[in-house]
Amino acid sequence: MTLRAATVATPGGAFQALVGARPGAPVALFLHGFPDHPPTATAFLEAIAAAGYEVVAPWMRGYAPSPLGGPYDGAQLGADAIAIADAIAGDRPVHLIGHDWGALATYAACAIAPARFRSAIAMAVPHPRAFVGSLVRTGQLARSWYMLAFQLPGAPAVVGARDLAFIDWLWRAWSPDFALDEDARVALHRCLAASMPAPIRYYRAMVSPRALARVLRAGPLTRPIAVPTLQLQGARDGCIAPSAARGQARFFASELAAEVVLGVGHFLHVELPEAIAARAIAWLGAHA
Repeated sequence: MTLRAATVATPGGAFQALVGARPGAPVALFLHGFPDHPPTATAFLEAIAAAGYEVVAPWMRGYAPSPLGGPYDGAQLGADAIAIADAIAGDRPVHLIGHDWGALATYAACAIAPARFRSAIAMAVPHPRAFVGSLVRTGQLARSWYMLAFQLPGAPAVVGARDLAFIDWLWRAWSPDFALDEDARVALHRCLAASMPAPIRYYRAMVSPRALARVLRAGPLTRPIAVPTLQLQGARDGCIAPSAARGQARFFASELAAEVVLGVGHFLHVELPEAIAARAIAWLGAHA
Protein backbone atom coordinates (compact mmCIF):
# COMPACT_ATOMS: atom_id res chain seq x y z
CA MET A 1 0.00 0.00 0.00
CA THR A 2 1.34 3.43 -0.98
CA LEU A 3 1.56 5.99 1.82
CA ARG A 4 0.16 9.48 1.37
CA ALA A 5 0.68 12.79 3.12
CA ALA A 6 -2.00 13.94 5.55
CA THR A 7 -2.60 16.57 8.21
CA VAL A 8 -3.74 15.49 11.68
CA ALA A 9 -5.35 18.36 13.59
CA THR A 10 -4.96 18.18 17.38
CA PRO A 11 -5.35 20.72 20.21
CA GLY A 12 -1.55 20.88 20.31
CA GLY A 13 -1.18 21.76 16.63
CA ALA A 14 -1.50 20.35 13.13
CA PHE A 15 0.84 17.39 12.70
CA GLN A 16 1.93 16.30 9.24
CA ALA A 17 1.98 12.55 8.74
CA LEU A 18 2.36 9.70 6.32
CA VAL A 19 -0.82 7.64 6.25
CA GLY A 20 -1.69 4.28 4.77
CA ALA A 21 -5.44 4.25 5.10
CA ARG A 22 -7.71 1.22 5.33
CA PRO A 23 -11.18 2.50 6.33
CA GLY A 24 -12.32 1.00 9.60
CA ALA A 25 -9.06 -0.84 10.23
CA PRO A 26 -7.25 -0.80 13.57
CA VAL A 27 -4.65 1.96 13.74
CA ALA A 28 -0.88 1.46 14.01
CA LEU A 29 0.59 4.78 15.14
CA PHE A 30 4.33 5.01 14.43
CA LEU A 31 6.50 7.57 16.25
CA HIS A 32 10.01 8.21 14.92
CA GLY A 33 13.18 9.13 16.79
CA PHE A 34 16.39 11.13 16.35
CA PRO A 35 17.92 11.84 13.91
CA ASP A 36 15.11 10.58 11.73
CA HIS A 37 11.69 11.22 10.18
CA PRO A 38 8.86 9.05 8.83
CA PRO A 39 9.98 8.59 5.18
CA THR A 40 13.03 6.50 6.13
CA ALA A 41 10.60 3.91 7.54
CA THR A 42 8.48 3.69 4.36
CA ALA A 43 9.16 0.00 3.65
CA PHE A 44 8.42 -0.93 7.27
CA LEU A 45 5.24 1.15 7.33
CA GLU A 46 3.97 -0.21 4.02
CA ALA A 47 4.40 -3.76 5.30
CA ILE A 48 2.34 -2.94 8.41
CA ALA A 49 -0.36 -1.32 6.26
CA ALA A 50 -0.46 -4.31 3.91
CA ALA A 51 -1.22 -6.53 6.92
CA GLY A 52 -4.52 -4.70 7.43
CA TYR A 53 -3.75 -1.68 9.58
CA GLU A 54 -4.26 2.02 9.07
CA VAL A 55 -0.71 3.28 9.49
CA VAL A 56 -0.18 6.82 10.75
CA ALA A 57 3.38 8.14 11.00
CA PRO A 58 3.57 11.79 12.09
CA TRP A 59 6.57 14.02 12.04
CA MET A 60 7.10 14.43 15.77
CA ARG A 61 6.86 17.77 17.54
CA GLY A 62 10.00 19.74 16.69
CA TYR A 63 10.40 18.18 13.24
CA ALA A 64 9.32 20.13 10.16
CA PRO A 65 6.66 20.24 8.80
CA SER A 66 4.96 19.47 12.15
CA PRO A 67 4.85 22.14 14.92
CA LEU A 68 8.37 23.12 15.93
CA GLY A 69 7.61 24.61 19.34
CA GLY A 70 8.08 22.78 22.60
CA PRO A 71 7.96 21.63 25.27
CA TYR A 72 9.76 18.41 24.31
CA ASP A 73 9.56 16.45 27.57
CA GLY A 74 8.15 12.95 27.78
CA ALA A 75 4.79 14.08 29.14
CA GLN A 76 4.25 16.40 26.16
CA LEU A 77 5.36 13.79 23.63
CA GLY A 78 3.03 11.26 25.22
CA ALA A 79 0.16 13.77 25.16
CA ASP A 80 0.85 14.42 21.46
CA ALA A 81 0.63 10.68 20.72
CA ILE A 82 -2.68 10.41 22.57
CA ALA A 83 -4.09 13.46 20.76
CA ILE A 84 -3.06 12.07 17.36
CA ALA A 85 -4.58 8.69 18.22
CA ASP A 86 -7.85 10.36 19.23
CA ALA A 87 -7.95 12.50 16.08
CA ILE A 88 -7.31 9.56 13.74
CA ALA A 89 -8.95 6.58 15.37
CA GLY A 90 -12.09 7.69 17.16
CA ASP A 91 -13.19 4.56 19.03
CA ARG A 92 -11.08 2.15 16.95
CA PRO A 93 -8.25 0.22 18.64
CA VAL A 94 -4.80 1.81 18.43
CA HIS A 95 -1.40 0.12 18.60
CA LEU A 96 1.67 2.25 19.29
CA ILE A 97 5.04 1.64 17.63
CA GLY A 98 7.90 3.94 18.66
CA HIS A 99 11.58 4.11 17.81
CA ASP A 100 14.20 6.00 19.86
CA TRP A 101 12.47 9.20 21.10
CA GLY A 102 9.29 7.74 19.66
CA ALA A 103 9.77 4.83 22.07
CA LEU A 104 9.95 7.26 24.99
CA ALA A 105 6.75 8.92 23.73
CA THR A 106 5.20 5.44 23.50
CA TYR A 107 6.04 4.64 27.13
CA ALA A 108 4.68 8.02 28.26
CA ALA A 109 1.45 7.70 26.28
CA CYS A 110 0.84 4.20 27.63
CA ALA A 111 1.46 5.42 31.18
CA ILE A 112 -0.89 8.38 30.79
CA ALA A 113 -3.76 6.63 28.97
CA PRO A 114 -3.34 2.83 29.13
CA ALA A 115 -6.95 2.18 28.13
CA ARG A 116 -6.40 4.03 24.85
CA PHE A 117 -3.89 1.53 23.44
CA ARG A 118 -4.29 -2.13 22.62
CA SER A 119 -0.54 -2.87 22.50
CA ALA A 120 2.82 -1.16 22.15
CA ILE A 121 6.16 -1.80 20.47
CA ALA A 122 9.25 0.13 21.60
CA MET A 123 12.36 -0.12 19.45
CA ALA A 124 15.96 0.71 20.44
CA VAL A 125 15.12 2.25 23.84
CA PRO A 126 14.20 0.30 26.98
CA HIS A 127 11.96 1.73 29.67
CA PRO A 128 13.42 5.17 30.55
CA ARG A 129 13.86 4.31 34.22
CA ALA A 130 15.91 1.25 33.28
CA PHE A 131 17.92 3.37 30.86
CA VAL A 132 18.72 6.02 33.49
CA GLY A 133 19.78 3.29 35.91
CA SER A 134 22.05 1.78 33.26
CA LEU A 135 24.06 4.93 32.64
CA VAL A 136 26.59 4.11 35.37
CA ARG A 137 25.79 0.47 36.09
CA THR A 138 26.47 -0.82 32.58
CA GLY A 139 28.75 1.84 31.13
CA GLN A 140 25.93 3.21 28.96
CA LEU A 141 27.06 6.73 29.89
CA ALA A 142 30.02 6.42 27.51
CA ARG A 143 27.66 5.61 24.63
CA SER A 144 25.41 8.51 25.61
CA TRP A 145 28.13 11.18 25.51
CA TYR A 146 26.25 13.07 22.78
CA MET A 147 23.36 13.75 25.19
CA LEU A 148 25.73 15.78 27.34
CA ALA A 149 27.39 17.39 24.31
CA PHE A 150 24.00 18.60 23.12
CA GLN A 151 23.73 20.73 26.27
CA LEU A 152 26.49 23.03 24.98
CA PRO A 153 25.35 26.34 23.45
CA GLY A 154 27.13 25.66 20.16
CA ALA A 155 25.70 22.16 19.65
CA PRO A 156 23.13 23.08 16.95
CA ALA A 157 25.84 24.80 14.88
CA VAL A 158 28.13 21.77 15.14
CA VAL A 159 25.32 19.39 14.17
CA GLY A 160 24.37 21.55 11.20
CA ALA A 161 27.89 22.14 9.91
CA ARG A 162 29.15 20.74 6.58
CA ASP A 163 25.71 19.68 5.37
CA LEU A 164 24.87 17.85 8.61
CA ALA A 165 27.97 15.65 8.43
CA PHE A 166 27.54 14.89 12.13
CA ILE A 167 24.15 13.29 11.41
CA ASP A 168 25.71 11.03 8.77
CA TRP A 169 28.39 10.07 11.30
CA LEU A 170 25.77 9.18 13.91
CA TRP A 171 23.95 6.88 11.48
CA ARG A 172 27.22 5.09 10.68
CA ALA A 173 28.17 4.79 14.36
CA TRP A 174 24.76 3.67 15.56
CA SER A 175 23.98 1.25 12.71
CA PRO A 176 27.34 -0.15 11.55
CA ASP A 177 27.56 -1.45 7.98
CA PHE A 178 24.32 0.28 7.00
CA ALA A 179 23.72 3.47 5.02
CA LEU A 180 20.63 5.24 3.75
CA ASP A 181 20.41 5.57 0.00
CA GLU A 182 21.18 9.05 -1.32
CA ASP A 183 17.58 10.12 -1.89
CA ALA A 184 16.61 9.12 1.65
CA ARG A 185 19.68 10.85 3.10
CA VAL A 186 18.93 14.09 1.24
CA ALA A 187 15.29 14.05 2.37
CA LEU A 188 16.33 13.47 5.99
CA HIS A 189 18.87 16.30 5.81
CA ARG A 190 16.21 18.61 4.40
CA CYS A 191 13.90 17.82 7.32
CA LEU A 192 16.58 18.25 9.98
CA ALA A 193 17.92 21.48 8.48
CA ALA A 194 14.40 22.95 8.58
CA SER A 195 13.87 21.70 12.14
CA MET A 196 17.03 22.75 13.98
CA PRO A 197 17.55 23.46 16.82
CA ALA A 198 14.35 21.74 18.01
CA PRO A 199 15.64 18.13 17.70
CA ILE A 200 18.61 19.07 19.93
CA ARG A 201 16.26 20.64 22.47
CA TYR A 202 14.74 17.21 23.10
CA TYR A 203 17.98 16.36 24.87
CA ARG A 204 18.07 19.65 26.74
CA ALA A 205 14.59 18.85 28.02
CA MET A 206 15.81 15.46 29.23
CA VAL A 207 19.31 15.98 30.64
CA SER A 208 18.63 18.24 33.60
CA PRO A 209 18.13 17.52 37.31
CA ARG A 210 14.45 18.45 37.03
CA ALA A 211 13.87 16.23 34.01
CA LEU A 212 15.64 13.24 35.54
CA ALA A 213 13.63 13.72 38.74
CA ARG A 214 10.44 13.52 36.65
CA VAL A 215 11.60 10.20 35.21
CA LEU A 216 12.59 8.74 38.57
CA ARG A 217 10.21 10.32 41.09
CA ALA A 218 7.35 12.16 39.37
CA GLY A 219 5.50 12.36 36.10
CA PRO A 220 3.86 9.69 33.95
CA LEU A 221 6.96 7.51 33.56
CA THR A 222 6.85 6.60 37.26
CA ARG A 223 3.57 4.72 36.62
CA PRO A 224 3.81 1.03 35.70
CA ILE A 225 3.09 0.41 32.01
CA ALA A 226 -0.23 -1.46 31.81
CA VAL A 227 -0.20 -1.99 28.04
CA PRO A 228 1.27 -5.21 26.55
CA THR A 229 4.67 -4.15 25.24
CA LEU A 230 7.24 -5.65 22.89
CA GLN A 231 10.69 -4.10 23.27
CA LEU A 232 13.14 -4.73 20.41
CA GLN A 233 16.85 -3.92 20.57
CA GLY A 234 19.47 -4.28 17.88
CA ALA A 235 22.41 -6.43 19.00
CA ARG A 236 24.83 -4.09 17.17
CA ASP A 237 23.27 -0.84 18.38
CA GLY A 238 26.08 1.68 18.76
CA CYS A 239 23.86 4.09 20.67
CA ILE A 240 22.10 2.04 23.36
CA ALA A 241 23.43 -1.33 24.41
CA PRO A 242 21.03 -4.24 24.99
CA SER A 243 22.30 -4.34 28.59
CA ALA A 244 20.54 -1.00 29.21
CA ALA A 245 17.26 -2.94 29.36
CA ARG A 246 18.35 -5.05 32.31
CA GLY A 247 15.74 -5.07 35.08
CA GLN A 248 13.09 -3.16 33.12
CA ALA A 249 10.37 -5.76 33.78
CA ARG A 250 9.66 -4.21 37.18
CA PHE A 251 8.35 -1.08 35.44
CA PHE A 252 5.59 -2.98 33.65
CA ALA A 253 2.25 -4.08 35.07
CA SER A 254 1.29 -5.91 31.88
CA GLU A 255 2.94 -8.32 29.48
CA LEU A 256 6.50 -7.44 28.45
CA ALA A 257 8.45 -9.28 25.75
CA ALA A 258 12.02 -8.02 25.32
CA GLU A 259 14.02 -9.31 22.37
CA VAL A 260 17.50 -8.63 21.01
CA VAL A 261 17.61 -8.76 17.21
CA LEU A 262 20.89 -10.13 15.89
CA GLY A 263 22.81 -8.47 13.09
CA VAL A 264 21.23 -5.02 13.27
CA GLY A 265 22.00 -1.71 14.88
CA HIS A 266 20.02 1.22 16.21
CA PHE A 267 17.74 1.78 13.18
CA LEU A 268 16.61 -1.83 13.07
CA HIS A 269 13.28 -1.17 11.32
CA VAL A 270 15.12 0.66 8.52
CA GLU A 271 17.89 -1.92 8.21
CA LEU A 272 15.56 -4.96 8.11
CA PRO A 273 12.11 -3.52 7.37
CA GLU A 274 10.40 -6.74 6.27
CA ALA A 275 11.71 -8.88 9.14
CA ILE A 276 11.01 -6.27 11.82
CA ALA A 277 7.57 -5.60 10.32
CA ALA A 278 6.79 -9.33 10.42
CA ARG A 279 7.66 -9.45 14.12
CA ALA A 280 5.60 -6.31 14.75
CA ILE A 281 2.60 -7.69 12.84
CA ALA A 282 2.72 -10.89 14.88
CA TRP A 283 2.67 -8.84 18.10
CA LEU A 284 -0.18 -6.62 16.94
CA GLY A 285 -2.18 -9.65 15.82
CA ALA A 286 -1.68 -11.40 19.15
CA HIS A 287 -3.19 -8.37 20.88
CA ALA A 288 -5.99 -7.59 18.44
